[in-house]
Amino acid sequence: MPLHITATDADHPSALLDLPWDVPLEEWPEESLVALPRGISRHVVRFARAGDEVVAIKEVSQWAAEREYGLLRDLDRLAIPAVDPMAVVTGREAADGTPLEPALITRHLGGSLPYRAMFETTMRTGTVNRLLDALAVLLVRLHLVGFAWGDCSLSNTLFRRDAGAYAAYLVDAETGQLQPELSRGQREYDIELARVNIAGELMDLEAGGSLHPSVDPVTFGEAIAARYGDLWHELTRESVYPASKRHYIDRRIRRLNDLGFDVAEMQIERSPEGDTVTFVPKVVDAGHHQRQLLRLTGMDTEENQARSLLNDLESWMATQDDYAPTGRLTADGFPGARPEVLAHRWVRQVFRPAVRAVPLEKRRGMDPAQLYHELLEHRWYLSERAQHDVGLDATVVSYVADVLPHVPDPTSPLPAED
Repeated sequence: MPLHITATDADHPSALLDLPWDVPLEEWPEESLVALPRGISRHVVRFARAGDEVVAIKEVSQWAAEREYGLLRDLDRLAIPAVDPMAVVTGREAADGTPLEPALITRHLGGSLPYRAMFETTMRTGTVNRLLDALAVLLVRLHLVGFAWGDCSLSNTLFRRDAGAYAAYLVDAETGQLQPELSRGQREYDIELARVNIAGELMDLEAGGSLHPSVDPVTFGEAIAARYGDLWHELTRESVYPASKRHYIDRRIRRLNDLGFDVAEMQIERSPEGDTVTFVPKVVDAGHHQRQLLRLTGMDTEENQARSLLNDLESWMATQDDYAPTGRLTADGFPGARPEVLAHRWVRQVFRPAVRAVPLEKRRGMDPAQLYHELLEHRWYLSERAQHDVGLDATVVSYVADVLPHVPDPTSPLPAED
């Protein structure tokens, strides 16, 4: 049977052909391999260089390779963080004609490490919590699209920092199942498997003296399940709001913030019943909001100011007709405007008019970013009290009349001490 490579990218089979497919993967020569950390696996897995790329190769049966290849392509289509499927190699034979197992090839995710390898190092408490949150986000996103993993573990999950964001990626989809929707029992079973697998691997690391003493295997496994439950509830509870009550959306964003998550993406769909809102959460590093706001708008602010302004920007962008999340189309079937374009439109049409509506002599020395943050806080308070979105115009009037007179002027001299 001739060697056959089924690949997603026509540019790469030629590079893949140069690899020693007539040798069992476990016996590949060192010059063909790349030394990278990997988790434990029931199959033989190696990293190799194919042309300019580093790839992960796993020996597995043809049925399993083709099935996992298809599932990974489905997850990519659904915009789920997972490794990129590259090819399936079948028809392998040794030099003496002995059949060899087929292989599944995926692209190595640059800058990533297996979760298991992360726990073999000394980590601060904050890093441990972000690892936990990122894994909870991945599990929720998988379940939202109807994917039951069936084998979540520290070895089957990659962790990567990307521009201040923390993200977990699925590596092994061999045991997964993709359905239109998961039942509560299926989700709970998947989470229980994850809890047991994760706690078990941490105990294995602990027994080998590789686990930091501050990490308790059982507690960490239980914490994953708890964080998943909190996030699942906040993202899936009923979220259809009357168009006049935008502050309800702000309330949801604040609750996600309180849980430790930020909004990576938000979609608002119009219907006769009201606005249906969908959120995609993310886990971020310190200073992420400052960098993001600076990149989008050119405004250099403090971290909490940036977070507040980005939340408002994201809410506003989701209401624009030419907005579409990255890689998707607008409701009219056209590519969405770039985030930078929408961000500068928000600065011109929303941010600057609101700030300029506050008389310069009454601003008490506040810079524009702080003033707008104060306006957003006041708008939230007024909208909650009125039970409908009062809008920025009414907010500015109320803020100038009722709040600013009571704000201390930082430029005033301090009272003399007795």
